[in-house]
Amino acid sequence: MHQIPRSHIKRLAFCVIIGFITDHALAESSLGEFTQKVDIEAKQKIKHKWKPRDSVVLVPSIKETLKPDQRTSYGGAKLSQRKQTGFFRTERDLSGQWWMVDPAGYPFLSVGLNSVKFNKSDRGEQQLLDVWKTETNWAERTSELLSLNGFNSLGGWSNFNAIQSTGFPLPYTDVLNFMGRYSMKTKQSKQGTGHRDYPDDLIPVFDPEFEKFCHKEAGELSRRKNDKWVLGYFSDNEMPFPDDALDRFLRRPARDPGHAAALQWLGDNKLSADALTPEIRARFLNFMAERYFRISSEAIRANDPNHLYLGARFHADVLWSEPVIRAAGKHVDVLSINWYAQWTPDVKTMDNWVAWTGKPFLISEFFAKGMDSGLPNTSGAGWIVKTQADRASFYQNFVLPLVRHKGCVGWHWFRYMDNDPEDIPQDPTNLDANKGIVDGSFKPYPGFLESMQILNQRVYQLRMQAVSAKP
Repeated sequence: MHQIPRSHIKRLAFCVIIGFITDHALAESSLGEFTQKVDIEAKQKIKHKWKPRDSVVLVPSIKETLKPDQRTSYGGAKLSQRKQTGFFRTERDLSGQWWMVDPAGYPFLSVGLNSVKFNKSDRGEQQLLDVWKTETNWAERTSELLSLNGFNSLGGWSNFNAIQSTGFPLPYTDVLNFMGRYSMKTKQSKQGTGHRDYPDDLIPVFDPEFEKFCHKEAGELSRRKNDKWVLGYFSDNEMPFPDDALDRFLRRPARDPGHAAALQWLGDNKLSADALTPEIRARFLNFMAERYFRISSEAIRANDPNHLYLGARFHADVLWSEPVIRAAGKHVDVLSINWYAQWTPDVKTMDNWVAWTGKPFLISEFFAKGMDSGLPNTSGAGWIVKTQADRASFYQNFVLPLVRHKGCVGWHWFRYMDNDPEDIPQDPTNLDANKGIVDGSFKPYPGFLESMQILNQRVYQLRMQAVSAKP
């Protein structure tokens, strides 16, 4: 049996006593004794060729080396207790390490799943009846399945009402979709690939009615403000923030509120539309994004001041947009990122998010699809791999750098259940793909889920080991 060296036992105990000591630079080798390198063949689209991807996964002996974490009822770590507020909050220690803190005052990393719900096609409804008989039975057993496999959070678009009504509640999130709903109501967007599409990729954030709409929509949050199981709220999902938004608004008709706002901003700053530079465009983009996040945060906090604002699930080029991310950082509690086309999280990118915002981040979507599932896997932005074992390796390889990073406070896999080809959604990215930890008949993928469980159940010990290691 592989034993933990005495020096590491002392180091782990030291972390518990003084409260998660860390070093500014987290060494790549800080989890070296618990990991090994493997090669996984993967591709981003069906038409692409398979290519090997260097990956780092946990060694098999981890099950004997590190026993499962001791958890609070919320899924936090039963280690050093912090200030109790009765709600989830964030905290950065003196060394710069970020954590969530659960309502009981214990360190918390959000390990979650998106779309914890069953498929709504005729076949999906029949499967629910055949397997579970009732929605209540499904909710109870699903909550139990998630908890047993180390998941402690319900990500976006989950059926949290059903699960919270059982005796096995889980911390949950909600996607409020302020801009999405407003643009649908005013007919200024249409369903795109995974998100709403806006004309010219411009959200109507300067519409005078948008702010009133957000406050009205957020009114229902007041009934949840004392709910200790609310982890937090996402205001929207995958909105565009193009670098040349200023140019695009200036090309709009004069009657357009965005066009008027762009002209006024130029005038207020004594700038000319005939002499635009990258610096001017970046300043306007920051102004535009800050307006969105100010309005959203004020609407949320006016109705629910107790829970976390988890951002707007950035994706694609926005992940590297300093003006937008800095604007978000002034108003969110946690920056949320849907991270695709990245096999292994890039440390410099994560460092930038923390530096630009002064806030922690949550990876709110990522996934890989296995070709042994029997599904075509033509839809969805996640990686394509050959087997469920390869999906397991992808999960561990993606999550381990998040465990090591001082700014990460959680990650949510997309999603609980595979797509149902008979459940024709409005969103073309959810048609026929192996995204779930369970298939369309509610059967878990054993090898895949087991590997998720092995890591999930030990995230706090792995985090402590990583942050206490010297480079």
